[in-house]
Amino acid sequence: MSTKRDFYEILGVSKSASADEIKKAYRKVAMQYHPDRNPGNKEAEEKFKEAAEAYEILSDAEKKSQYDRYGHAGVSGNGRGGFGGGQNMNMDDIFSQFGDIFGDDVFGSFFGGGQRRGGGGGRARGVRGSNLRVRIKLNYEEIAKGASKTIKVKKYVSCNTCGGTGAKDKSSMQTCGTCGGSGQVRRVQNTFLGQMQTVTTCPTCNGEGSTIAHKCTSCKGEGRVYGEENITIDIPAGVQEGMQLNVSGKGNMGERGGAPGDLIVLIEEEAHAHLHRDGLNVAYDLHISFPDAVFGIQAEVPTIDGRAKIKIPPGTQSGKVFRLKGKGFPAVQSYEKGDQLIYVNVWTPQHLTSEEKAMLEKLQQGQNFQPKPEKGEKGFFERVREMFS
Repeated sequence: MSTKRDFYEILGVSKSASADEIKKAYRKVAMQYHPDRNPGNKEAEEKFKEAAEAYEILSDAEKKSQYDRYGHAGVSGNGRGGFGGGQNMNMDDIFSQFGDIFGDDVFGSFFGGGQRRGGGGGRARGVRGSNLRVRIKLNYEEIAKGASKTIKVKKYVSCNTCGGTGAKDKSSMQTCGTCGGSGQVRRVQNTFLGQMQTVTTCPTCNGEGSTIAHKCTSCKGEGRVYGEENITIDIPAGVQEGMQLNVSGKGNMGERGGAPGDLIVLIEEEAHAHLHRDGLNVAYDLHISFPDAVFGIQAEVPTIDGRAKIKIPPGTQSGKVFRLKGKGFPAVQSYEKGDQLIYVNVWTPQHLTSEEKAMLEKLQQGQNFQPKPEKGEKGFFERVREMFS
């Protein structure tokens, strides 16, 4: 049974490498093992796929974090467009997802550009659609339990009239006369290293291998029209403000049958009336009267999924913290769960009647009403620090 190599080892970077260093390392490895530089070399092709898989994980902050914590098991099945499968990755996916990082440099011009390359016939159909971004607001209960949200997204969808081809009919699709249907134009140049063959995208058909004689009247030859789609998004429990979820293939449809982009979902948290989030924990400020602090009470407090009763013992001091185990938020992709922390605040009255004032003045001189902190008793900030240690 084969063992997957470490992603950092594949790209030759350390765990502390920046995003820019990871990108540069991937460019270097990809250029070394690019299929056009190593025609027919299966070993080089596998190394090229291996590097793309490593970059797909390490270039994504969330996936990189999961990989750093749990290794390959933490990102198993997380790949987009068929990624995450190592040897089963599709070359079209690699070029469509990562070809743009090479821009217009020597890699793109020498090898004909990443995004136009196809896995079998040497060309890709159409132009990949762009990604879309939406925001979804969740309340605390939805975050704690996970939620399924159906939203209406306005975007480019496939043209029903032409089936996404952009042509009026099948006879309107013609093989490109410039490249002969390959989508690429090859030429030989004499350089100081000798003769070098370069492959560039066909300027006539833009790498598609065919041209349209008569365009579809509905989409004007684009193969897509502006419409809308109802999309159901399954949101896992434990997400946090600012997290992004990637819904593959639900972005704008590509031109002339090109692959659709992705839908990027940005998570927003709806403020709770009484609770406050602190990572996986939930905080609540409980205010009690001075007599209640003296005699003790049974208080009812709000939680994420309802209400709970908590016993406040006699003599409870202001700043005391109580913990409701497991009443916080779950962690994404793990079994860890936070707690609810209840901070006791003894309310000091601000307005007194003359009778109440006289009673308190009598008590003020009593021995039992003089502050007597126990020796070695921990302060408020020390107790709070221990709660999170």
